[in-house]
Amino acid sequence: MADEYIQVFTTTDSRDEADRLAALTVGERLAACVQVTSIDSTYWWEGQVESSKEFLLTMKTTRKLFDDLASRIREEHSYDVPEITGLPITIGSAEYLSWISAETGVLAKRR
Repeated sequence: MADEYIQVFTTTDSRDEADRLAALTVGERLAACVQVTSIDSTYWWEGQVESSKEFLLTMKTTRKLFDDLASRIREEHSYDVPEITGLPITIGSAEYLSWISAETGVLAKRR
C-alpha cells in the first residue's frame, strides 16, 4: 500500500511563489499537504557555480497524481528548469496514508 504514496519536491526563489504553489496544488487536490522550508542551495547554472536562498516545497501525494502535479508545477513555476522530483514513501502510518488518499482522491474533488 505504501508504494502508491510519494513526496514530490520543487524549489523556488521566493516565499511568495512557494506559498502560491502550495495553495494552488493543495487547492486543486494534487497534493494533500505541502511543507515549505527555507534552504541554501549551491548548484551549476549556465556554466557557473551559483549559491542562493531558496524555498523547498515538499508535497505529499499519490504516485498516480505525479504527472498532473508535475505539469501544474511546470505551468506555474518561474524557473526555466524547475526541480520536480519524487521519492516513494516506503512506510507510514495507515491513518496518514489514508488521509493522503482521502484528500487527493475522487471523493475529495467532489467536496
